[in-house]
Amino acid sequence: MASKYLTGVGSESKQLATWYFTFAAILFGAQLLFGLVAAIQFIMPGFLYGVLDFSIARIIHINALVVWMVFAMFGSVYWLLPDETGIETVGIKIGKLLFWIFAAAIVVVVLVFLFVQVGPADDTTIWFITEGREYIEAPRWADWGIVVVALGFVGNLFLTGMKGKQTGIVTVLMADMIAFAGLYLAGMFFTDNITVDQYWWWWVIHLWVEATWEVFVGAIAAYGLIKMIGAHRKVVEMWLWIEVAMLFGSGILGLGHHYFWIGTPEYWWEIGALFSALEPLPLVAMFIHVLYDWGKTQGAEMAKEGATEDNVKSVITNKPAFTWFVLNAFGNFLGAGIWGFFHTLPQVNLYTHGTQFTAAHGHLAFFGAYATILIGMFYIAIQGTNGIKVMHHTKLSIWSTSLITGGMMVMTIALTIAGYVQVLVSRAEMGATWAAYFDGQGGVWFAQAMDWRLIAGIVVFIGYILLATDLLTTGKNPVHEK
Repeated sequence: MASKYLTGVGSESKQLATWYFTFAAILFGAQLLFGLVAAIQFIMPGFLYGVLDFSIARIIHINALVVWMVFAMFGSVYWLLPDETGIETVGIKIGKLLFWIFAAAIVVVVLVFLFVQVGPADDTTIWFITEGREYIEAPRWADWGIVVVALGFVGNLFLTGMKGKQTGIVTVLMADMIAFAGLYLAGMFFTDNITVDQYWWWWVIHLWVEATWEVFVGAIAAYGLIKMIGAHRKVVEMWLWIEVAMLFGSGILGLGHHYFWIGTPEYWWEIGALFSALEPLPLVAMFIHVLYDWGKTQGAEMAKEGATEDNVKSVITNKPAFTWFVLNAFGNFLGAGIWGFFHTLPQVNLYTHGTQFTAAHGHLAFFGAYATILIGMFYIAIQGTNGIKVMHHTKLSIWSTSLITGGMMVMTIALTIAGYVQVLVSRAEMGATWAAYFDGQGGVWFAQAMDWRLIAGIVVFIGYILLATDLLTTGKNPVHEK
């Protein structure tokens, strides 16, 4: 995505950002592809039997999700940093070196997952094949590599933030990235006690993703709204600080909803249930406040003589990106908020824990809270690398957005229905026995829901292909204003 338009202060930083975005987009496709493989294997267990185990397809699907988002996050910071600080990113050469180290490590890990898959039951497997801990299966050497890369990235961010102009967005990112790097360390050690081990493991799964990532999304949303519609900086930064307070407060306390069934004290039941659903509220409030102010401004502009609807609409400098940012507000509220709250209360979680309700929440939350805004950043980077002043929707952008979003909603509903069947049959009627688990999965509704999940996954993958095509051809599309 390098371009002649990336010149002047910050050009090297933005070029590095395009590297991160490009690799993230490739991993995004890999995540969807292996998700499709796992969905097929769930319905037809013999698919790729002896070639690719279901557990490996699932590992790559989930870990590619996490890693492509981390790559896109790093790229987003490298893109916005020169705009916010007014200077070139400090340590940009180190940043480029770390990118290649990070990318090479990910490729090696994926190849090991594919061609080695399993190892002996000793430390060799933990260090060189997989740690076997759900969601963070990367081998130990890759774990330490990620820490080194993250610390180098945080160092570049801090050196640039302290040297250049300091804005609220950069300050929040600086604080957030300390937590981002630090919380990952909670998953770097083992304990003999499974309850203690699970306790710290959830600090990575929940706080790393649902606290530091949520704050990061708030900072990106603030930057994007200023960039695309000229939102008032005081408004977005005010809500950004509220989000920091609520997420690091409610996020830590909301972590208690993971403690229900691992032997921790019962007071976590009420605490976790109460605070868990509060996390998306500040981001939604930011969007509502900003769009309300923006709408009033546009109304005043429309009242002027000679103003037209087209003139007002042209204020949005990047319509595809703006669409994805708006989808982030709705998706965050639905996926992390509504679908999360479905099974947060312990009285409900007693029945829903470990069912497809969790998968429904996970799919919509990761998509709505993170994927949407990162795709929006792809479009902002494409706009900059192609020197586009106003970026309009294309047929490809409309179709890709519709297919990806529609497919994810259908998938979420299908998984919710499957979870409902499991709750009704496996838990309520048959008492959560081993036999009940299989009876629940043998039901017609459950089977049909899994079929619909696969169909929805195919739709999402087609949308991804259209999205990639749109991103690659945007610079040549005459619909955009240069």
